[in-house]
Amino acid sequence: MLALDAKATLHGWTGPTLAKVAGLNEFASGAHPVERMMLDLRQANTNDDALLSLPWAGFLADQGDEIPSGRPAVVLHGSQEIAKPGDVLEVLPGSSKVAVRYRRGDNGNVLFATERCNSFCLMCSQPPRAVDDDWRVAQLCDLVELIDRDERSLAISGGEPTLLGEGLARVVRHCSAFLPRTHMHVLSNGRRFGEGGLAETFRDLHPSLSWGIPLYGDHYRLHDYVVQSPGAFAQTLRGLYALQAAGQRVEIRVVLVKPTVERLTEVARFLYRNLSFVEHVALMGIEPIGFAKANREALWIDPVDMAPALSESVGYLSQRGIAVSLYNLPLCTLPRELWRYARRSISNWKQDYLPACEACAVRAECGGFFSWIKPEWTSRAIGPVKKEQEHA
Repeated sequence: MLALDAKATLHGWTGPTLAKVAGLNEFASGAHPVERMMLDLRQANTNDDALLSLPWAGFLADQGDEIPSGRPAVVLHGSQEIAKPGDVLEVLPGSSKVAVRYRRGDNGNVLFATERCNSFCLMCSQPPRAVDDDWRVAQLCDLVELIDRDERSLAISGGEPTLLGEGLARVVRHCSAFLPRTHMHVLSNGRRFGEGGLAETFRDLHPSLSWGIPLYGDHYRLHDYVVQSPGAFAQTLRGLYALQAAGQRVEIRVVLVKPTVERLTEVARFLYRNLSFVEHVALMGIEPIGFAKANREALWIDPVDMAPALSESVGYLSQRGIAVSLYNLPLCTLPRELWRYARRSISNWKQDYLPACEACAVRAECGGFFSWIKPEWTSRAIGPVKKEQEHA
């Protein structure tokens, strides 16, 4: 696990700055202006006087490196793996740290849209805050300009991104201009798309755009209870139909909390009968952080005890041509026939393994655990898969 921020000694920065870490390859590519790049002095052959004299945004250095006099610089503390060429750093003067806003090669790069949300889900991993953060729109557009042009995929998340209003469309439009080959996956509760033609705003806005929308029940009482918002089920369904009418690609996300698992087969049937246009269904283990910690007794169910419902629901959907995946569930907790649906879904920066995983024959294929997992969130089935079990 690599953290997304690090302590650093900062020299000469006058305000928050986004900059792409650059070695000689990034400089030679010409994909980004020198003024928006931070030359990595830790790389070999970067101490040429002519190179150093260019108008870099700043320099990234190791402790003991000589820094050009009077120029902005970052000296990282701790592991130098935190930031590498291709990454995008935000320098935060006054806080003695830098934040990684994009990491080249990571499987979970996210454009964080807002802390606000109009739902209060029992298991929310990012509890909402009522703040004015429309300023993030301009920051995200600046960040998009520094991301690798060949990046395969990015998520836009929050909070609830649609609360940015026209700002969300502006960010997606900016992605279309700078990252047209990058798949954009927006995570939204879908509740606002049925209002005022919002869904139509995104028609043809980006060449590869899809939406991840949660549904936690096959009837309003269950869904509204999980999201703690009366009327949310009806709003979400109207939003889903509006997205379909606007030609949008849709994924349904189902977090596997106890009350939802108890009706999971009914949820699967509801999805097929009423939302057959969705292209993917993700059944997701809980992230044990945020509101989930306070609501554990109401939410937690051992993945082992989910097995019958998971097997029936996955089989029902896949047999009817709807792609289905299992997220955040270690392989040793699943029946062998479900392994082919399990994905390494946890972002690299928050993914880890337990000591019991060291001798596991399928560790390389397993998604592991959230780094903040505690014993009370750990399945009783956790243990190494033996070599002879791998193909059983």
